[in-house]
Amino acid sequence: MTDELLVVKIGGAAGVDPSRVCTDVAALVHRGRRIVLTHGGSASVDELAGALGVPQRELLSASGVRTRHTDPATLRVLQLALLGEVRPAVLGELGRAGIRAVGLSGLDANLLRAERRAAIRAIIDGRRVLVRDDHSGRITSVDGGLLRLLLDDGVTPVVSPPAVAEDGRPVNANADRIAAAVAVELKARTLVFLTAAPGLLADPADPASLLAEHALGDETPKMGGGMGVKLIAAREALRGGVETVIIADGRTEDPVTRALDGGGTRLRLAKA
Repeated sequence: MTDELLVVKIGGAAGVDPSRVCTDVAALVHRGRRIVLTHGGSASVDELAGALGVPQRELLSASGVRTRHTDPATLRVLQLALLGEVRPAVLGELGRAGIRAVGLSGLDANLLRAERRAAIRAIIDGRRVLVRDDHSGRITSVDGGLLRLLLDDGVTPVVSPPAVAEDGRPVNANADRIAAAVAVELKARTLVFLTAAPGLLADPADPASLLAEHALGDETPKMGGGMGVKLIAAREALRGGVETVIIADGRTEDPVTRALDGGGTRLRLAKA
């Protein structure tokens, strides 16, 4: 088994099975593969927000991309869900499979730095508005040295939002774009997004319409759910030098191995 670096992002949507992902990742690591795991946790965040009575809403950009509105209460819920529930579950599964793993958020040693968005232009109830209470940011740097130290010592890093802004305070950052930034910084050859779908579908309502390959141009992807942001992140990774980006099904047995063996959708940059 090659020791080429692989970045795997575990989708946070309901249906993606972290235990299957971790079992497969463990098998690959035991065979010599160097892997960095990243994760989201949208379903867990929504569930905890509901239990705590914290309303959730999406922001729709003019280009059609939907993101979570991270107001102060939601930022607290997000940290509780991701760092208190999702990440420990992933670390536990890896540990049971005999893998030495360490969980790091973007706040740990300033692993993920981000530029805070001062305001977001969004469409709410059909009107264009300027949202100023959103605590989110765009990743500007990744401490690849820290991740390489762990990998060189045989430790599998598990990277989680949030990131740290210029003022030292946490900001939400999209987990797909975090995965892309990590892959670019580490010069990974392959980035795999595991999601609750077979891959990229020509018809989102028809699982049989799976696209084996898809070219990404400069236009903003017009895809529903979280798929549009995944395509944006994939484009960032490809432009940053990652050779292979795959969107694949995270609900199956051996989901990473299946993706590497040809499952899901392989993404490439459109020819100029």
